[in-house]
Amino acid sequence: MKLLTYVTSCCLLLSPVAYAGDSSLIKDDVTNKYVEMREDGRGDRVVGAPWATRSPVLAVNGMAATSHPLASQVAIDILQEGGSALDAAVAANAAIGLMEPTGNGIGGDLFAIVWDPKTKKLYGLNGSGRSAQGQTLAQLQEKIGDVSQIPNWGTPPVTVPGTVDAWFELHEKFGKLPMKQNLAPAINYAREGFPVTEVIAYYMDIYQKRYERLHKAGEIEEIANYQSTFLIDGKAPVEGQVFKNPDLANTLAKIAEGGRDAFYKGDIAKTIDTYFKRIGGPLRFNDFAEHTSTWVDPVAINYRGYDVWELPPNGQGIAALQMLSVLKNFELGNMEHNGSDYLHLMTEAKKLAFEDRARFYADPDYVNIDLDYLLSDEYGAKRAELIDANKAALEVDHGHPKLIEGDTIYLTVADKDGMMVSLIQSNYRGMGTGLVADGLGFIFQNRGAQYSLTPGHPNVYEPGKRPFHTIIPAFITKDDKPFLSFGLMGGAMQPQGHAQMVSNIIDFGMNVQQAGDAARFHHKGSTSPTWEGRMKDGGVLELESGISASVVRALQKKGHKIHITSGPFGGYQAIMKDLKTGVYHGASEMRKDGQAQGY
Repeated sequence: MKLLTYVTSCCLLLSPVAYAGDSSLIKDDVTNKYVEMREDGRGDRVVGAPWATRSPVLAVNGMAATSHPLASQVAIDILQEGGSALDAAVAANAAIGLMEPTGNGIGGDLFAIVWDPKTKKLYGLNGSGRSAQGQTLAQLQEKIGDVSQIPNWGTPPVTVPGTVDAWFELHEKFGKLPMKQNLAPAINYAREGFPVTEVIAYYMDIYQKRYERLHKAGEIEEIANYQSTFLIDGKAPVEGQVFKNPDLANTLAKIAEGGRDAFYKGDIAKTIDTYFKRIGGPLRFNDFAEHTSTWVDPVAINYRGYDVWELPPNGQGIAALQMLSVLKNFELGNMEHNGSDYLHLMTEAKKLAFEDRARFYADPDYVNIDLDYLLSDEYGAKRAELIDANKAALEVDHGHPKLIEGDTIYLTVADKDGMMVSLIQSNYRGMGTGLVADGLGFIFQNRGAQYSLTPGHPNVYEPGKRPFHTIIPAFITKDDKPFLSFGLMGGAMQPQGHAQMVSNIIDFGMNVQQAGDAARFHHKGSTSPTWEGRMKDGGVLELESGISASVVRALQKKGHKIHITSGPFGGYQAIMKDLKTGVYHGASEMRKDGQAQGY
C-alpha cells in the first residue's frame, strides 16, 4: 500500500523516482516534486475530505435541509415567524410539492418522525393511503389482464393520497402557526411562479416523453390535464424558465381555508370522484371521506451505542435496521471505507435484509410480524453467519420470524426549542400515475403498483389496504437525546442509503455533509416486495465512479456483477445536533438541487 501525503486537500506529493512515468503526475516547478492530479474537473478544498462538496451549515436557532433552495428558505421564513419545526416542515413540503413535482405532491403519501422536546420522545406518523374499497383483487386482475405485476401508470396503481391528512394530524400535535400561514408561501409561488431548477427540469422532460408514449400505447387513460398543468406551450419547462400552477394554488387555498375536510370530504373529493368515474378509475368519494392517518411507535436497534430509529411496516424502514443488525457483527470501522471488504459486507447484508422485506413487510392491519425477533441481536448474528467474506451470494432465503396472527423527497427541519422533524413524501415512481383530476393541479401517486398479486402473500392486493411502501424517514438518538434527523430518498435505495449514512458517521467519523457526499453503492436484483423476480443470480452492484478501480476489480473477483452509473443513489438531507453545544449541523444532497439553511 502506498503512503501518500495530501497537499492542501487534493494533490498528492509523490516520489519522482517511483512515479515519474505516470501520466497523471506533474512535476511542480516550485517544490520540485511530483504531484498526482485528480483530473476530475473539480476545484480543491483547503480543509476536510478532498471529495466533499462543501462544509456543513451551522446554526443555533433553526435549520432546514431540503432538495430545493426555495423550499429551504420557506422553512426558515416560517421558523423566523415563530413557527415550530413542524410548521416549517409542512410549509416546505407544500412548496416542494409545487417546485419538485417529479418526486412528490399532495397526490402522494407521507411518513414522519418527530422529536418533541417537551415530552423528550419520538413520535411516528404513517400517512399512507389505502386502495379503493369497491375494487376486489379479481376485479383488478380483470382490469390489468394477464400480467404478473400491477402497472405503474394510469388508474390501476392509484391509492388514496395521505399527505394532506398527515399535515393536519402533525400540525394538531406540534404546530404553532395557523395552517393558512404555513401554506401561504406555496400558494404564492404557485400563483406568481418560480424558476425551475436543473435536476427538476431534466426529470420533467423525461416524464413528458414517458407519459405521452404511455398514453399513445393505451397505458394511461388521459393526459390532457397533465399537459395543461405541467407543460408550457406543449413542452416541459427548461432550467430557469418560470413555472406557475394556478390550479394547485386554488386547491391549496381551499385546504388552507377548509382544513383537511376540504380535501377529503369537500369539493376536491367530489371532483376526484367525478374524474375517476369518467376515466374508469376505482377511487370514490367514500374512499377519501373514510381516510385516516395512523400514529405509530418508531422502532430502533442500538448500533455501537447509538439508537437508530425507523417506522414499522407497511414501510421498509426496518430493512435498514436489519442491515445494521447484521453489520454490527463486523468491525467496519477497521476496514477501508468503500474498500472491497466493506462494500462486500454491506451488499451481502442488504441481500439478506431484502429477502425478509420481500416476504414479510405489509400493512400491519393485515399481517403482524414479530419485529422484536426480526431486529434482535440473536437474529442479526444468525443472518451474519450466512455471509461468505470472499464470495458474493447468488441467492439467499428469507429468515423465519414468527408471523403473529391478528423518485420521493426528503426534508428535515429543527427549531430553537429543540424540535426536529424527519419527513418524507412521495408520488412513488417519479411524477406518479400521470393522472391529474380536472382543475386540481396535482398528479396522483402510483403507490398501488407495490401490491403483490400472489394470493396468500402478506402484501397481496385487497380492498381498503395500504400497500408496501418504500419511503422511510429516519432518526438517531444518543443516550435518549436527539442526535441526527436524516433520510435518503430513492425507492429501494433508501434502506441501503440509511445504512451507509449511519456507518459513515458512526463507524468512520464523517461529518454530516461528508457522509452524504461520499461515493455510494446500490444493489439491485433482490426479490421484489410484490414477490416477483426472485433473486437467483446475485443481482447487480451499482457503484459511483468515486470508488477506486482496484476496489471494483476486487469486488468482481468476489463474484459481484458491477455497473458504474450515476442514477440510482438517492437524495440525502440531514440535521445533526451537537450533543455538547446544541449547535445544528445541516447537510444537503449534492446530487440534487437543494441546500441546507440555518439562522
